[in-house]
Amino acid sequence: MLNIVILAAGLGKRMQSNLPKVLHPLAGKPMLAHVLDNARALDPKRIIVVVGHGADRVKQAFSDQADIEFALQSPQHGTGHAVQQAVPALLEGDGADDVTLVLYGDVPLVQSATLQGLLQARAGGMAVLTEKLADPTGYGRIVRNEHNQVVRIVEHKDATEQEHAINEVNTGILAAPTAKLKDWLTRIDNNNAQGEYYLTDVVGLSVHDGVPVHAAHPGHGWETLGVNSRVQQAQLERSWQQEQARRLLEQGVTLADPARFDLRGSLTCGRDVFIDVGCVFEGKVELADGVRVGPHCVLKDAVIASGTHIEAFSHIQDAQVGDDARIGPYARLRPGAQIGAQAHVGNFVEIKKSVLGQGSKANHLAYIGDAQIGARVNVGAGTITCNYDGVNKWLTVIEDDAFIGSDTQLVAPVRVGQGATLGAGTTLTRDAPAGKLTISRPQQKTIEGWTRPVKKS
Repeated sequence: MLNIVILAAGLGKRMQSNLPKVLHPLAGKPMLAHVLDNARALDPKRIIVVVGHGADRVKQAFSDQADIEFALQSPQHGTGHAVQQAVPALLEGDGADDVTLVLYGDVPLVQSATLQGLLQARAGGMAVLTEKLADPTGYGRIVRNEHNQVVRIVEHKDATEQEHAINEVNTGILAAPTAKLKDWLTRIDNNNAQGEYYLTDVVGLSVHDGVPVHAAHPGHGWETLGVNSRVQQAQLERSWQQEQARRLLEQGVTLADPARFDLRGSLTCGRDVFIDVGCVFEGKVELADGVRVGPHCVLKDAVIASGTHIEAFSHIQDAQVGDDARIGPYARLRPGAQIGAQAHVGNFVEIKKSVLGQGSKANHLAYIGDAQIGARVNVGAGTITCNYDGVNKWLTVIEDDAFIGSDTQLVAPVRVGQGATLGAGTTLTRDAPAGKLTISRPQQKTIEGWTRPVKKS
């Protein structure tokens, strides 16, 4: 039986923010959300998040996640004290596999594979996640005996000069038998330089009680990096983005520059996908075979079918694009946009909650909202669907093979019949019949004798 305790009570003073530290974003979501995702991959029986500073805001941020229990640490007297607050919620079974794993809300990127390795390393005792650093300053040191067995962890401020030379450090993450952990937590004290109850003291108690202490190590150095300042937050962001870029490159995706790439969600790519510099992917994005994304595009919760090209500075959100379409540059597809195969959406065209059928084109300076546009339709420059009357949204329907002249306004609800043509400058307030030309422009006149006004001196 696996319990997971996540410590998320810290103030985060160095962040210089009113936002609780664990709610600060990394790759588009709160740091604590990353920890929870990796914790859930272990299929625990219970997840307890220990909150303190900003407790109400943290609870509210995760109020829709029913598998989380919260414990309050107030005031804060150290990591050992924090885990003590979770003890009443810990489930305890009868078997040797009854274990509690302790994680940290401001150490967001420990991967589930590393945590699996930590649990396997426990081997009936307890296990700590350690790492060797060139500069271990500030970290608790792993003290081993002459048989290379872990015997205790000493905090930097309490370490001797000889112990300061140790470069194997404690990450704070550990797994211990639940029953034993409960007992050890009652026996730790605050007789140290900080006057706090250290969770690390359970290592010495484990050794004292004859329970073996094992060490495991992360797969990557960035996994155990914590965030205590804006600088560390920015550094970890770049580390994680580089890792995500590396994974995509190994899958066959071409990134014009892996250092200029941001993934803030999930990105699924087919074969021969190309992504230019400065692109941001949020939510869940799918790019099929042969998709090309130009520079500085933003895609959020989008599905792009094979062969489509998205040109520079285009924004696509909650939209679907069919095969071999052309989007942009400077196009905006808003929620509900469905672009058909071989369709074109050009520069400064905005489409919202509308269908643009197969082979249809809106190449210049247009707004299409709440519309159903058929196949092979040409939407001229400056065309807008007037879909909002100030209270309600109304539908515009343009049937197959229609031609919409430039600078046309379609006042919804209105329908343009199949093969119809609207002359340039038309304001359409009634349905346009199929196969015919409809115009609504005043007669052109030239006013003789008119002079342009001049400014009075």
